[in-house]
Amino acid sequence: MTARAQKPLRRGQEHKRSDILDAARELFVESGADRVSMDAVAARAGVSKRTVYDYYGDKRRLLLDVIEDAGQAALDRVQAVIERHLPDGIDDPAELELALRTFAVELGIAQFGSSNYIAAARLIAENESVLPELEDHPLDDAHAEALARRFAHLAERGLLDIDDPRLAADHFSALTTLRVLNEPMRRRADADRVRTLMLDGTRVFLRAYAEPRGAAR
Repeated sequence: MTARAQKPLRRGQEHKRSDILDAARELFVESGADRVSMDAVAARAGVSKRTVYDYYGDKRRLLLDVIEDAGQAALDRVQAVIERHLPDGIDDPAELELALRTFAVELGIAQFGSSNYIAAARLIAENESVLPELEDHPLDDAHAEALARRFAHLAERGLLDIDDPRLAADHFSALTTLRVLNEPMRRRADADRVRTLMLDGTRVFLRAYAEPRGAAR
């Protein structure tokens, strides 16, 4: 997607932009974007309606920025989880299994306990048909690409048997996070249920992709 031209922010007013995005995200999720007025966003953010229009021009652009901002925040959190639990120093299958299980559990918590992830997923589902910019958006693949890069590194170290790291990342997501997304909303809010599904999916992934214990490296 080509970069959208952004109206320059006034110096020292970044906090207003953040307040507007937070207010709009809350309202869009609560009521649906089509039922939220710019007046309501301004009131929730504690700014004037003129200020909202100065920054975003119209509600369509505001909605797109809300989705992109929430998606980027969710991606940053996922990347932090990857760095924390799948570091470069893993060097044996037992350590990999423990690391991947721990990663999966925190990934589930990071995503399904994150207001940004929930907001992005819901708003995309509700508005994709009216926001063609969301089609093939860089954020669509960013989570999988980040995980694929780490899987490629683990494969180079002989810990995973992978020919296509991106396919392996997609399989991991299908077995874990996408499986949770297919659950009813009340179960997605159950941390124990999320943990069980993430661990079950990780176990299946390791059976398919982990090098056998004691395999030559």
